[in-house]
Amino acid sequence: MSISAVDKVKEFYKLMNTNDFRSASQMLSDEYTLDWPQSKERICGRNNFAKVNEEYPAYARWSFTINRIVGDATDVVSDVTITDGTQVARAITFTTVREGKIIKQVELWPENYEAPENRKHIVVMME
Repeated sequence: MSISAVDKVKEFYKLMNTNDFRSASQMLSDEYTLDWPQSKERICGRNNFAKVNEEYPAYARWSFTINRIVGDATDVVSDVTITDGTQVARAITFTTVREGKIIKQVELWPENYEAPENRKHIVVMME
């Protein structure tokens, strides 16, 4: 029985939690691309993926927590919180898996912002 795309992505984040980004990059296909639409950047290939993660400024080890993950045979959407203990971000990632390898990811990095005063009377604030 083959491992599902969702299980592959879970395994990927487990490896990302080790902060051994070279190891995590072995889950990527030879044709891998990662798109960051907000900054209009594309990362191509395993080596560049590992390098970007190794060189990103961090205060401590990175931690990746899956908040939610859904998918089918080839496509997965994950909601992941990433932190180094000081910086905290949340990424929504669309992942495509082919032949047991991650071939493409599109990561959306929304920034947190304060709720506007003009709607506080109609919303409940989340923790």
